[in-house]
Amino acid sequence: MTHGIPCRVRALGAAALLLSAARVSAQNTGDWATTDRALGRPGADQPGNVHKFSFPRSDLHVTLDSVPIKPALALGSWVAFKRTSDGQAMAMGDLVLTADEVAPVMAKLQQGGVEQTALHNHLAGESPHVMYMHIMAKGDAAKIAQTIHDALGATRTPLQTPPSAAPVPAAMDSAAFASALGYTGKSNGGVYQISIPRPETLREGTEEVPPSMGVATAINVQPTTNGRVVTTGDFVLLPAEVNPVIRALKANGIAVTALHTHLLMDQPHVLFMHFWGNDDAAKVSKGLRTALDATAMAPKRATK
Repeated sequence: MTHGIPCRVRALGAAALLLSAARVSAQNTGDWATTDRALGRPGADQPGNVHKFSFPRSDLHVTLDSVPIKPALALGSWVAFKRTSDGQAMAMGDLVLTADEVAPVMAKLQQGGVEQTALHNHLAGESPHVMYMHIMAKGDAAKIAQTIHDALGATRTPLQTPPSAAPVPAAMDSAAFASALGYTGKSNGGVYQISIPRPETLREGTEEVPPSMGVATAINVQPTTNGRVVTTGDFVLLPAEVNPVIRALKANGIAVTALHTHLLMDQPHVLFMHFWGNDDAAKVSKGLRTALDATAMAPKRATK
């Protein structure tokens, strides 16, 4: 009898260690089941061991230059998660909000420990006006996800899984656009989306931030009529690249609509330059390519 107690204790201790190891293993291999449950649906795995959720603002009807803006062009909220070196998680995201949603969302996020890193415009002159709230958190992924879910519940954002991506209309020659730009993209919700990572490794504090967590240059293109397109997105730039890109865009009829930061402790420091173009597709692609050529993301440099 006396010999059985230590054996049972050892067995229980071994079981606890195995359970703990299993939890750590699940965290390190990207098991996001509890995060998915907290947000009410599965996320999508992205390059860099990132798990991402998209929340298109299909409830909003926003126009700019008399063009109805599709959610995939400039009205997509998102949040992305990655594991940190200590087995916890880092989350980053961008929430598209109407003016009346900003205060309740910020209150919910702050209450749950999710911080704001920026609040600003991306577009200029849109109607109705929308704001973009950039967020960041570190800790337990499921708790972070629950806080974000509760914050989104204070908005009119549709929380269900978005429908399958619609192809870009045949009115746009996406292959020609990609050839002129030097990068290919993908169709999503009637918009041609191009993502261009920077050659440098970006970090927030000590944690590496993969391009799929919002630090890649994003170029979105929506065809309109008669071979024309509208384009918006953001260039992720080193400080020395900012003014050459401004000059390149302006020389090609593309407006700079915002210049700011999205991060707080980024290394190297990068700025995000938002833009708006409404012109012939060939002219727009040429202007965007000229801007890329003024950066380290120039196709001719990136392929070396």
